[in-house]
Amino acid sequence: MPRAFNAAHDLLERNILAGRSEKVAYIDDSGSYTYEDLKVRVNQSGNALRKLGLNMEDRVMIVHSDTIDFPAVFLGAIKVGIVPIAVNTLLTPSDYQFMMEDSRAKALIVASPFLDNLGEAIANSNHLEHIIVSGEPSPQHHHLQSLQSQSDGECEPAITSCDDTCFWLYSSGSTGAPKGTIHVHSSLAYTAELYAKPVLGIRETDIVFSAAKLFFAYGLGNGLTFPLSVGATTVLMSERPTPESVFKRLKDHQPTIFYGVPTLFGAMLANDNLPSRDEIAIRVATSAGEALPAEIGNRWTSHFGSQILDGIGSTEMLHIFLSNRPDDLRYGSTGKPVPGYELRLVDEDGQNVPAGELGELQIKGPSAANLYWNQRQKSRETFCGEWTRAGDKYSVDDEGFFTYGGRSDDMLKVSGLYVSPFEVEGVLVSHNAVLEAAVVGDEDEDKLTKPRAYVVLVDSSCATSGLEDDLKEYVKSKLAPFKYPRWIEFVSELPKTATGKIQRFKLRQRTESE
Repeated sequence: MPRAFNAAHDLLERNILAGRSEKVAYIDDSGSYTYEDLKVRVNQSGNALRKLGLNMEDRVMIVHSDTIDFPAVFLGAIKVGIVPIAVNTLLTPSDYQFMMEDSRAKALIVASPFLDNLGEAIANSNHLEHIIVSGEPSPQHHHLQSLQSQSDGECEPAITSCDDTCFWLYSSGSTGAPKGTIHVHSSLAYTAELYAKPVLGIRETDIVFSAAKLFFAYGLGNGLTFPLSVGATTVLMSERPTPESVFKRLKDHQPTIFYGVPTLFGAMLANDNLPSRDEIAIRVATSAGEALPAEIGNRWTSHFGSQILDGIGSTEMLHIFLSNRPDDLRYGSTGKPVPGYELRLVDEDGQNVPAGELGELQIKGPSAANLYWNQRQKSRETFCGEWTRAGDKYSVDDEGFFTYGGRSDDMLKVSGLYVSPFEVEGVLVSHNAVLEAAVVGDEDEDKLTKPRAYVVLVDSSCATSGLEDDLKEYVKSKLAPFKYPRWIEFVSELPKTATGKIQRFKLRQRTESE
């Protein structure tokens, strides 16, 4: 990695120099855009921010759906040395106010459908100087498309180094309050060079489609870094991913790589309108966010013939660092370390655990974040020298395959023995009546911890005490007897982040309040 490096300039210029100016870079709900179109929009966006008076290292918050304007403003800010903060579009006004004040962003770029939800945060902000609205103009604020049209399509990149702050992402909050996670310019390139090209096998001829949105670390790599690193074409979808909306893009645009999450894969397979193998062109799919149950992977491959490469990444590491391979896959496992990353499993004393035993996962690799903004103690707890603590429990077998054991703070101690919630959940979802499941700890009448399962059924009308008993016996038949859920509660949905991560801390809060 050269010392002088600008991530946005690198991703754009490599495609122009390779002769891809007229190749389609993006397809969104409004049309298609070539690599030359993208370059011009990025340059116009960067120049517009400069003209508004934003300087290097100033921060701009982006609240935007997946359209061509997202990569345009995200890369435009980076190119001129301004730091974009990509933010979830599904948050509450108080969430946005927290992030605005925490980050001290000087500018906000917001798609017009989300403007009203940010009104309270904008009014109460102590730092915002500019509000830029994309799409439908707002008379009180700048209009993105007008600013772009009034700005030059050529732009000199800021002089940045590979270690300069490049962008922020806020953690999704599966374990509590979000944290501003700071990444440097080299991070994007490393994820493409270490994972996307050698493991995923992305190539110029691919058409890619990610159900995970660009404002997530997973989606950012899927729909921006990876395709731009090789000159592929990306399909963007502004609406929320549902089986129906995903099926439409898979059939209309014929993507060859599809990025999803376990809950979406499960919902797609359970949908009556699931396309046939011949209707789509997926050659490989990936899954992240939570570990993929083996049952879902096997059903997908049986139906479509392609594989789902289950892996794990994090906001802190930016993308996947542990993954299955097309030629080395085992459903129910998260695979093996991505080359360029080193993994270790340690006990409570920081000592390496033997093969087959659960330990805390720690990662060493070049895409790690620098720190959490304004959270010194949490930074020190997570970023330990060259090692980053994932907060996940894993075991590794003699062949080098890693198996997920749950979040470190999700583990249950039952009858003096550790129980992985994910292991119990994996058995529950393998039952043909169950769509989703989440397991947390609850206390019995003797104040001893036992598993409690929250279950979403394929057919909610089947929710009976008889099925509850059947499921308990089913788990007992598959796992050690002490691991079965003592209580099963049928629910219509599970609390999740927008990436599909189950928020077990909310289920624990619910259990404690009952």
